[in-house]
Amino acid sequence: ISPVPSKPGGKNQPNELSRSARPDPQIPPHLMAASLWRAVMGTGAPPADATDGVEFWREPERGGWLDKQGEYIKTWRRRWFVLKQGKLFWFKDSTVTRASVPRGVIAVASCLTVKGAEDVLNRKFAFELSTPGETMYFVADSDKEKEDWINSIGRSIVQHSRSMTDDEIVDYDSGRPAAGGKS
Repeated sequence: ISPVPSKPGGKNQPNELSRSARPDPQIPPHLMAASLWRAVMGTGAPPADATDGVEFWREPERGGWLDKQGEYIKTWRRRWFVLKQGKLFWFKDSTVTRASVPRGVIAVASCLTVKGAEDVLNRKFAFELSTPGETMYFVADSDKEKEDWINSIGRSIVQHSRSMTDDEIVDYDSGRPAAGGKS
């Protein structure tokens, strides 16, 4: 990005295009570079351990096409999504085999909410999935598909979120585990 003079004889100032093209300072440079590399080259994948041994190619809980907004470059891409064992995977095409490499994966246990987002995006059949660090946006092909995805992901969040056991509930007056979770 090169500066251009704002006025003849004035100090060099970045033009408006340059200002809007700057990377977000909150995004670590190594993640920005990796994401841009994937966007440009069409390669790359999440780390091998991201799948956690989930056989995403066999009998998914839910699978289907969704449009997903890019993480850094906010374009919309059509991706094949697979929900299985608390992970939401996405692929470039719908033929998913053992050799398929996911374009991304989200552990649903880290998700806080999944809800409609038509009003946020001003797009029909839109929904959002929020984690503590980001909100991802998706668009389904119909209202029924949108509701089915929201319900499936919501169920998966509940099933895979860690719940406290009775032994982990502390009676703050005594500092000891509460008997039967009651104080």
